[in-house]
Amino acid sequence: MCVVLIRSVMLYILVIFAVRLMGKRQLGELQPSELVITILVSNIATLPIEDVDIPIMVGVTPILVLVCFEVIISWADMHFPKLRRLISGSPKIVVRGGCIERDILKELRFSVDDLLMALRSKDIFDLDEVQYAIVETTGSISVMKKRSAESPVRSDMGIYAENSDPPVLIISDGKFIVEAIRSVKYSMSAVEILLDANGISLAEVFIMTVESSGRCFVADINGSMPKILYLRGTENDKS
Repeated sequence: MCVVLIRSVMLYILVIFAVRLMGKRQLGELQPSELVITILVSNIATLPIEDVDIPIMVGVTPILVLVCFEVIISWADMHFPKLRRLISGSPKIVVRGGCIERDILKELRFSVDDLLMALRSKDIFDLDEVQYAIVETTGSISVMKKRSAESPVRSDMGIYAENSDPPVLIISDGKFIVEAIRSVKYSMSAVEILLDANGISLAEVFIMTVESSGRCFVADINGSMPKILYLRGTENDKS
């Protein structure tokens, strides 16, 4: 049992390392070659775990070989477009100018139900709203709506809005996230002074985020109504 446990941990670490080398993709975003490698790696990793008589290197070696092969293929894909199209295929336009491309659907073996389901995943329930739709090499669909079906944005209505980055989490469970607070160029001492001025101790903070403008969202561990505070300070103290 101890041998199985050790083997399981070793192969788990190896598979995690292998997946990290292949890049950060969700399962539905894998290219065909990446999906094949993922399936093979998972199957090979189970062999030394199920049978302790199989040397662990019998599982480790092919996993490393397959991952190295995938890294090489990925590098080749970046430099040789023809090879990329051969291995991964190319995106296919299934709706062009509002018209459904039946020949492309047949080529992809996409039924009408498949097309409607893919559009529903994009919150589109009426085909008349679609101007352009492309089936990507991962099997997902990208859609451009007709202008008449799009929701108006601020620029359409002549409303000016300043662009800003999303809020950054700087405190979690009463502890500073040092790299995060450095990235927004505020000091920890400035944050502590702000909290003290509002009667909040660092240990009481469950979540605190800050925007580039200095606007802070603070939620305490007691579940009280979150507070909006405004931070004024610079990156003078990172201790």
